[in-house]
Amino acid sequence: MSDAIQAPRGTLDWLPPRSGARRAMIAAFGARAERAGFREAQTPVFEEKGLFARTAGESSEVVGKEMYVFTDQGERELALRPEFTAGIVRAYLEHGLSREAQPVRLWSAGSCYRYAAVQRGRYREFTQVNAEAIGSDDPAVDAELIALQVGWFRELGLDGIEVRLNTIGDRADREPYLALLRAYLDEHLGDVDGDVSRQRELNPLRAFDTKDPASQAVMAGAPVIADHVGEAAAAHFAQVRAFLDARGIPYVLDPTLVRGLDYYSRTTWEVSWPELGAQSGIGGGGRYDGLAELIGGPPTPGVGFACGVERVLLALEAQERLPGAPSACDAFFMVLAAEARPALHALMEQARERGLACEADLAGRAAKGQMKQADRVGAARTVVCGDDEWARRVCLVRDMTSGEQVEVALDDLVGHLADAAGGAQA
Repeated sequence: MSDAIQAPRGTLDWLPPRSGARRAMIAAFGARAERAGFREAQTPVFEEKGLFARTAGESSEVVGKEMYVFTDQGERELALRPEFTAGIVRAYLEHGLSREAQPVRLWSAGSCYRYAAVQRGRYREFTQVNAEAIGSDDPAVDAELIALQVGWFRELGLDGIEVRLNTIGDRADREPYLALLRAYLDEHLGDVDGDVSRQRELNPLRAFDTKDPASQAVMAGAPVIADHVGEAAAAHFAQVRAFLDARGIPYVLDPTLVRGLDYYSRTTWEVSWPELGAQSGIGGGGRYDGLAELIGGPPTPGVGFACGVERVLLALEAQERLPGAPSACDAFFMVLAAEARPALHALMEQARERGLACEADLAGRAAKGQMKQADRVGAARTVVCGDDEWARRVCLVRDMTSGEQVEVALDDLVGHLADAAGGAQA
């Protein structure tokens, strides 16, 4: 109907079967992270706006254009979280995690919010998985994060990913390099668009993120920060690469890959799946050794990454590798005797308590329709109870693969199904 309330674009990502794929992806990520010593952490869906304004910078697009901000009844200016990292570092500082063995390794998953043009796989409410390691500047930690991210993609079966890697040096390296970059931009101000000209004043590193083709051509000839890093940062980067090489993780050095925020330093990386085209990025991360100070804490090294689940879903769908197929149904209860339904449904519930996946007809289907439904849900067995079986307090259990059928007393049904399914625990 033309006057119907329209759901936001991307809603189908939250409905079956994609919702099952989303859940399976997040479960696989959490399990993989926890095998590596990461623990789950969640942050509030909304925080004080100042947390993100201080960390992302008032000049950033996230704060200036994309963040959802509102004032609550207490006249506090709050924002829906656009990402996890700032909230995770705030929690680390506020709740004494710095007193634990370092680094503290945490993973998160949940909804984030940014107001931006809706595109395929990029929505204003989106799901992000996130991992952070706070409290160590060891280059092995950087490599561990990259390995965790790449390993998750491989576990999902995603082929053809590309890891781009760079170092942006230490903060002490930044100002001499920015002076060179500004001078270069001054020479080409007539050849770049207004956004790049504006970033020349606000944050020149963001000029590398331009999507304007003419500006991209100019930036291709700009001096790159990787050529202007100090010895300590260069040695750190060499060690990160050594850890990745030892793991057999391929990567491409990309000297134009930068992070525009002042608190970032040293390692940066992006993971893309080129077949997605212009919006090929599916995750990335970097070292943010200056972030804790912006929030009011002491200097604290940290590194982390984030991945947008919707983009990964698109890539997996394109390869026909969406995870999370519906769970196999151990038994479908075809109850054809009306009087038997309460008792058979009670037995079905007992089987569920034993850990079996069981379903029954809930739409008044005839025998033929129930058999079709058993096929649709992928039932391994059907439990058939008609008037004759009910009168004798038995049922027929049919193996849907072999076609073999046995008669089982109702009192023995749950145990029989558990044994047939492989001995589900009571």
